[in-house]
Amino acid sequence: MTDDLRQPLWTAREALAATGGTGPDGWQAHGVSIDSRSLLAGDLFVALAGPSFDGHDFVAKALEKGAAAALVHRLPEGLPAGAPLLLVEDTLDALRALGRAGRDRSSARILAVTGSAGKTGTKDALRACLSTRGLAYANAASFNNHWGVPLSLARLPREAAFGIFELGMNHAGEIAALTRLVRPEIAVITNIGLAHIEYLGSQEAIADAKAEIFLGMPASGAAVLPRDDAQYERLQSHARKAGIGRVVGFGRHPQAEIRLVSADLYATCSAVSAVVFGEPIEFCLSLPGEHHVFNALAVLGAARLAGADLGEAAAELARLKPLKGRGARRKLELPGGPCLLIDESYNANPKSVEAALSVLAKAALGPGGRRVAVLGDMLELGAAAADYHRALARPLEVYGIDRLYCCGPMMGELAKILPAGRLGAHEPDSRALAARVVAELRPGDAVLVKGSLGSRMAAVIEALDALEGRDDDDQVPPRAANGN
Repeated sequence: MTDDLRQPLWTAREALAATGGTGPDGWQAHGVSIDSRSLLAGDLFVALAGPSFDGHDFVAKALEKGAAAALVHRLPEGLPAGAPLLLVEDTLDALRALGRAGRDRSSARILAVTGSAGKTGTKDALRACLSTRGLAYANAASFNNHWGVPLSLARLPREAAFGIFELGMNHAGEIAALTRLVRPEIAVITNIGLAHIEYLGSQEAIADAKAEIFLGMPASGAAVLPRDDAQYERLQSHARKAGIGRVVGFGRHPQAEIRLVSADLYATCSAVSAVVFGEPIEFCLSLPGEHHVFNALAVLGAARLAGADLGEAAAELARLKPLKGRGARRKLELPGGPCLLIDESYNANPKSVEAALSVLAKAALGPGGRRVAVLGDMLELGAAAADYHRALARPLEVYGIDRLYCCGPMMGELAKILPAGRLGAHEPDSRALAARVVAELRPGDAVLVKGSLGSRMAAVIEALDALEGRDDDDQVPPRAANGN
């Protein structure tokens, strides 16, 4: 369909009304962008200003690339006369207003996902499962914070049948603000882990912060909660206090409305049997690991509540592909033969690292191959961070990991207590570690790379890709999220 025939995402009149800004009428935008590098012709460019950047410096570039207009809170220099500018008091506030207006006008069923781990994969799986019933839209990458969520709402297509939004946080109060923008009808909490315990102090406080998602929901809404989680009762209580009409659990628990019956875990997939709201279902999940099985249960439950056919939704779970930085795997051709790379470099916390090690334990090895874990520091774990890192010695042993290469001061605590035969190397940073891993990797190995984003484990992935002279177009998503 040509641009002339497509219904615009925003007309000038709508954007002016939503933001309370001033500027010329007559333009129309088919998208919304905050980055002049990825902007497409016809987008509305929003010039956000931060502590180390100012989008107003790129307004001219955006207009040169074909931006329909630019949303600004000051007049940039060097623009042609009559440049289409929408002038507001503050561009971030205006973006929120645009997102709020996008939500207000939408007739889509709106879902939101939060949790300590698995949010992005759950969100994307929901989009796949709901797409069988109409246009399903979800926020890109991990655009789940104070600017990513309103940007995603502002991009919500008029014709969308479903909207799925990931909500993240570092501190208490952040999800409350986001959920009041999104106003979800169905909310999923994947789990309650240790991510951000440095800021929140306890798992109970983490559960309280995640439960803020209920504050933006109508009484007719539904909450899908991890029934086996130690914080389930606390989450359920929050949902009830918020007036949520339907609260359901997923997991192994006999009282879970979305209940796992059995799961056969293989190297690259899982065969799952479950009962979803009383209906038996068997399906293949193309993502390996028990943690993905539980996320899939949450997805099926939420999709069913949103009106999806259970069989159609389950069939989509066999087509999912792991995301770059979150489980994507590929062969690397080394002199003498290939090895397997499992890329989990985007983020890490104790629960997700153990889950990733369980996947590595089932990975197929070549002749003489080893199971190799390359781990960077897990961040934001507070005063007990060293204890959480040392505790990884147990899953390394349980899952038969042959060799550990690690970096960062906290991983140094783990390195101190490992047997010499299991520790390959400990280095202060990921670039130094990358050189050691590249030098010592063997054909037949299966190698897992994982660490918190601040540990910069993507440097190890880049070094391993360079072994083949790779030049992937795919990039690790920018740190859009406040966190988990």
